[in-house]
Parts: sequence; structure tokens; C-alpha cells
Amino acid sequence: MKFLMKEHGFETEVEYGNLQVCGDEKYGFRPYQLLVSAIAVCSGGVLRKILEKKRVSFSDITVTTKVERNEKKADRIEKIHMHFVITGSDISEEVIEKCLMVTRKNCSMVQSVIDSIEITESFEIVPNEK
Repeated sequence: MKFLMKEHGFETEVEYGNLQVCGDEKYGFRPYQLLVSAIAVCSGGVLRKILEKKRVSFSDITVTTKVERNEKKADRIEKIHMHFVITGSDISEEVIEKCLMVTRKNCSMVQSVIDSIEITESFEIVPNEK
């Protein structure tokens, strides 16, 4: 990837389109937002594939994140908590717990930060509306 300096921040062209990155969110995505997004979306995507392979019936996954930053250390990200809401019928908590363990091991973004950012997960199962 090649990042070009602009008046406000940097930009890069990727397959999907133009990505604007800036410390001021008026002009682009903030770097910490991209890092948290990468971890959450990678985890959600891996979880989706695992559920599909296990033939678990679900219709939706939502991932909500809570981020803890340390102002005294350059506002670094120290903890990311991801809460997964899985919508589906006849899903056991035990199956989701096992799937999340496999997700953690196979998400490249989580594995990339595992020794520097504490990653935690929780989940809830919401039944499909009838």
C-alpha cells in the first residue's frame, strides 16, 4: 500500500476505492478506528465462516466494540472488548463459546496484536423473529 500525504492526513487507493486516513475524523478515518474495525470485522468474518462450516443456523451477526486507551502512553489501545450478537434459532451457548475460541485462534488481526492489546469477547444469542 502506498499512502500519499494530503492537506489533512493521508490517502491510499485500494481495490474497493479511496481510503482517507487522518487523526481528525472530519477528514477521514482515524487510525485507531481502522485498527479496531480490522479486529472486529476479521473476528466477525471468521466466526461467520466457522458457524457456516458447522451448519449452525443463524441469520445475523453484530459486533459491538468497547475500546480502552491509555492517555499516558500516546493514547495507545490497551484493551478491546467485542460483544457478538448472534441471531438464530436452536443455537447453544456451548457451541458459540467453542466457535469463539476457534475464531480467536484463526483471526489474523487478533493474532497480530495478541501480545500487545488485551482482546476479550462476550456474546448473546437472539432468537429469529417468527
